[in-house]
Amino acid sequence: MRKILILLLFPVQLAVAQNNVQLDSCYVWARQNYPNLKQTELWKEINSLSIQNHETNYLPQVTLNGQISYQSAVTEVPVSMPGISIPTVSKDRYNAYAELQQTIWDGGLTKTNKTLETAILNSNLSQLEVELYKLNEQVAQAFFTTLVVDQQKEVILAQIKTIDEQLSRVESGIRNGVTEPSAAMVLKAERINLEQNIVELDAAKNASRQMLELLTGKQFDKNGTFTYQTNFSFNSELLRPELQLLGNQREQLVVQSNMLSKTRNPKLFGFGQLGYGKPGLNMLLDEFKGYYLFGVGVSWNAFDWKQTSRQQQILKLRQEMLQSQEATFIQNLNLLLIQQKEQIGKLEQLISNDEKLVELRSGITKAAASKLENETITTSDYVQELQAETIAKLKQELHKIQLNEAREKYVLIKGKTLPGTLTQN
Repeated sequence: MRKILILLLFPVQLAVAQNNVQLDSCYVWARQNYPNLKQTELWKEINSLSIQNHETNYLPQVTLNGQISYQSAVTEVPVSMPGISIPTVSKDRYNAYAELQQTIWDGGLTKTNKTLETAILNSNLSQLEVELYKLNEQVAQAFFTTLVVDQQKEVILAQIKTIDEQLSRVESGIRNGVTEPSAAMVLKAERINLEQNIVELDAAKNASRQMLELLTGKQFDKNGTFTYQTNFSFNSELLRPELQLLGNQREQLVVQSNMLSKTRNPKLFGFGQLGYGKPGLNMLLDEFKGYYLFGVGVSWNAFDWKQTSRQQQILKLRQEMLQSQEATFIQNLNLLLIQQKEQIGKLEQLISNDEKLVELRSGITKAAASKLENETITTSDYVQELQAETIAKLKQELHKIQLNEAREKYVLIKGKTLPGTLTQN
């Protein structure tokens, strides 16, 4: 009996307890408690700083420069005229100046770079959302394990109560000299077996409760209850975060392609200098003078040996790779959904049969109890029938919870939107 019960407990490593704990609440708590969730604000801060840097592209850029030099030769006028003194230029030069450059139009690069930063942020948040979504499977596994333990414990406790009732009758018969003492020993041995099962169930529940506490960061009441409610339907819409990630990555490639085309646009800028040096702008005046100059310039990379074209082709190939990944992911999801749908149908049929089997086994046990009271069967025969009823009830409760777990798994495979999903504000 003990070995059979252990086999009925499907292999899960987690479980829990607290007053009226809902599965969706556990999902939310686990997300909030996940250490990597802190990356959300870090990515947003990085995005904000990067955009601020791009916005400085249209602010004046001022640089301060200084220079002292000595040169081996200077420009000379190789003629001499009577009565005219032609000045010579010193070979040592001194110059200090402030240089100003102002972008007037950068071909749309700044605007596109800001858009790209937002696209990168969305991709990073989607990647983190994929990581967070994986927590749901661990939480669900823990939650449904707890339900199995609780329900099976109720069945075992009910059977202990039945044993106690029969033991009371048998001991009465022993006192009256109509029943053999060995009959009570058989019932007491079975009761001990059931008590050992209770110990194992309590240990499993404590271990799983601690695991769920670690996942959610919450403390759960040992005597609390777990409830599961869902509006289940075989909806074909896929809401997986991986699909959102692939979509954001494609959008990022589109923005990168747009940015490449912007790099070929002409750039218009203004410039100016304000300085003081020897000589100034008049090279023939060998003295310290202030000076200034300003103007407008344009730059255009008219020919880049098709580098931009090849980069565009690379981005297009990456787009095709993402489309292939998305198609493969959707195909795999649909295969899992088909398998899970069949699992749900199987469990529904098993539960229907369980109801009939439990009813039959309960009737057989009642009949055996009557025969035991009339001493037409032995206590061992009665215990055997009681064990069969117990196993039938344990299987029934197990199949009910497995059905709910299978339905929840179907929803998780399809994609479940939870409060706190990461999005770009």
